[in-house]
Amino acid sequence: MARPSRKDEILQAALACFTEIGVDATTIEMIRDRSGASIGSLYHHFGNKERILGALYMAGTAEYAALLEEGFAKVDSAETVVKLLVTSYVDWVVANPDWARFILHSRGRVEASELGEQLREVNRVHFARIQQALADYREQGLFKAMPADCFASVVIGPTHDFARNWLAGRTQSGFSECRELLAQVAWESVRA
Repeated sequence: MARPSRKDEILQAALACFTEIGVDATTIEMIRDRSGASIGSLYHHFGNKERILGALYMAGTAEYAALLEEGFAKVDSAETVVKLLVTSYVDWVVANPDWARFILHSRGRVEASELGEQLREVNRVHFARIQQALADYREQGLFKAMPADCFASVVIGPTHDFARNWLAGRTQSGFSECRELLAQVAWESVRA
């Protein structure tokens, strides 16, 4: 396994600080102390705390997108694509609960920051890639007729809602326990 880069070490230190004491209470000095990075290295990679927030947010969403991309190479039906959208999300959240919690609570802040346009572009590319994976199946009439931007919400909505509750400790069931059920519900919601 490759050694994490200094940039990754700083991001993981920031995530630990944000998780333990909150985003607003975390200072650059705390992140520096936790990461062992010099202040020069921290500013060289990021410049300020808001950029650390944005980089951490985009790194997490990129990990999920990479997991999806890996899955897209293996799917062979409309059903497996739809279920992949759910199972990849569940798997990533279960493997990265602090990061997922951070992402769920930080989107508005990142969108409002200087990195907002970059985030919108990353999301546009991600959404286009999902649409591309679904396109042939949509053309074959394998999905219910609905607006493309509504489709994603129908597929991931229940899973996203359960993730929020699970991450907040408001569920009795584990997220992984509901993985296949949520994937099946998503498929049944959109299949023609």
